[in-house]
Amino acid sequence: MTKPAQHRDHTVADVAREAGVSKAQAARALGAYGAVSDAVRSRVLAAAARLNYRPNLPARALNTGRSQSVGVVVGDIENPYFSLATRGISDAVERSGLGLVLANTGERVAAERRAVEMLMDQRVDGLIVAPASTTDAAHLQAVVDAGRPLVLLDRAVPGLAVDAACADIAPATGNAADRLLSMGHRRIGYITTGHGSGTDPDGPDPLPSPVAARVAGLVDGFTARGLTWDRSLLRSGLHGEGEIRKAVADLLGDPDPATALIASDSLIGLAVVGALQEQGLRIPEDVSILMYDDQPWARLVTPPITVVAQPTYDIGHAAGARLAALVDGATKTTPLVPLPATLVERGSIGPVPARAAGGRKRG
Repeated sequence: MTKPAQHRDHTVADVAREAGVSKAQAARALGAYGAVSDAVRSRVLAAAARLNYRPNLPARALNTGRSQSVGVVVGDIENPYFSLATRGISDAVERSGLGLVLANTGERVAAERRAVEMLMDQRVDGLIVAPASTTDAAHLQAVVDAGRPLVLLDRAVPGLAVDAACADIAPATGNAADRLLSMGHRRIGYITTGHGSGTDPDGPDPLPSPVAARVAGLVDGFTARGLTWDRSLLRSGLHGEGEIRKAVADLLGDPDPATALIASDSLIGLAVVGALQEQGLRIPEDVSILMYDDQPWARLVTPPITVVAQPTYDIGHAAGARLAALVDGATKTTPLVPLPATLVERGSIGPVPARAAGGRKRG
């Protein structure tokens, strides 16, 4: 029996023969580097189209130093924030003819380090990273030292001299804290998957910078009123919906329970709403809830959820546009300006329940 002919990907040499030019001329025309006449370029591209030629990107990267791709490393692609930000990045870099290689870390520094090293080995032209840690960033400094363009997403790393695309979260965070405090809430729980117990980015146990900024806004709101936020109401480093629901149960089951809960992102917020429904608690009659990041479901539930909304797509687009400019050789750039977040008040926050206000400890 005759074996069927095996398919073989066409090479630059095949394109060169088809076009009637040298292999070097074909390589320059296909790789868009070096000197080649318009006539030769047209013949080579026409030959490549006839052969359905697909470039060997690793080989091209070795020859040209450019892979025409950028790496994007995010903490949790399931989180709608990162999904929308990645869309913004993709739209921005696509305009510069760049492809996108995505890696997910699960907010683990070890996974982030492996992803960065893998992408560097693939010779991506630049990287956008949402760092999992504000202190463990030697692998990111190595990217800078290697001369590869790097832009941070959502989070800054102290001491790392690169652009960071993020939100100006402080004003909206302050407004959110002030609104809850004005309604009488003093026992305010904060729930985050971020690891850490402090708010100082230079402290011994820091939270990720955006979470630290949000918690700091809550602390500042208490301080402005001569009050002190009880840090035992912080629940951090949570994994999965089960741990989030347990955190809710703990905060509400305390002898001096939380009367309001702040969810650090929309995935956490969804789990918190589910936990309250399971316990038969009403929002906001029994407990108020506020979350960061606005998602369509937050407007559809009853009552709609009060949020601190960030311009997520625009943040991603700014990161992508800046990286594309750096890949293209830009050297004189002004620092990226944080984009404003806004408090969007809906029906999920209300006054402290009478039973809680009567029995609450004064602080």
